[in-house]
Amino acid sequence: MKVSFLGLGVMGFPMAGHLQRAGHEVTIFNRSPEKSKRWLSLHSGREGCSPAEAVADAEVVFACLGDDPDVEAVADKVMPVLRPGAVLVDHTTASPTLARRLHEAAKARGVGFVDAPVSGGQAGAENGKLSIMCGGDVDDFNKVRPVMEAYAARIVHVGPSGHGQLCKAVNQICIAGVLQGLSEGIHFAEQADLNIDKVLEAISGGAAQSWQMENRTKTMADNEFEFGFAVDWMRKDLRIALAEARTNGAKLPLTALVDQFYADVQGMGGGRWDTSSLFRRLKPSE
Repeated sequence: MKVSFLGLGVMGFPMAGHLQRAGHEVTIFNRSPEKSKRWLSLHSGREGCSPAEAVADAEVVFACLGDDPDVEAVADKVMPVLRPGAVLVDHTTASPTLARRLHEAAKARGVGFVDAPVSGGQAGAENGKLSIMCGGDVDDFNKVRPVMEAYAARIVHVGPSGHGQLCKAVNQICIAGVLQGLSEGIHFAEQADLNIDKVLEAISGGAAQSWQMENRTKTMADNEFEFGFAVDWMRKDLRIALAEARTNGAKLPLTALVDQFYADVQGMGGGRWDTSSLFRRLKPSE
């Protein structure tokens, strides 16, 4: 298919590459042209000089941006030029409110919109093993699903517009709680002079096992955090979840607490550290 990809960050860059390798005709756009040039040095495809130019002939347009204002600004530029029947897929973790508004704007112009935030981090994007949670009309989802399979291990249509973003909020709420518990557990083990490797060997086969335990405990114990999903991004995601909770009445006391713990990490200069750096907060003197 003729597809466009807007936003070549740590996630978008490899995702666009998977689309090209899957045989799609890919046109890219990135705000900083250096990333576009690097992508074109590795993949065949073409670059649009603007978002509008990049999407003018596309059947499916993917966006993977930073936050609501970024998505809204790009959508304002591309919606008027999308061909009838095209579908705009937003992989940004953004607010459900924005997703619903863009869905209505797209529908009025005869195009589709799917909110499709992803989970799996940079490694998942690079390995083509992302989990994608989607909201929107079923027909639009069915049209774009085969294209997204180029970089996904799991794709689920959760419900109508906005439900993809709501599902991503659930994902981030769960991760925040798991990481705080894991940080405290490793901290406790160190304070008790336990052999960390033996502790993890013992508990990773039981009910405490998690993706975070399998993939982050060694780096946490080694105080390595210069990688992965940044604290700044996690705080943005938790801000969205907490705002939605104030609307729907959900009680998120632990999420609110962990959000403040991440604010402490930012205050330590760790805004770009991996989210597992909650552990570093327990050892502020180092």
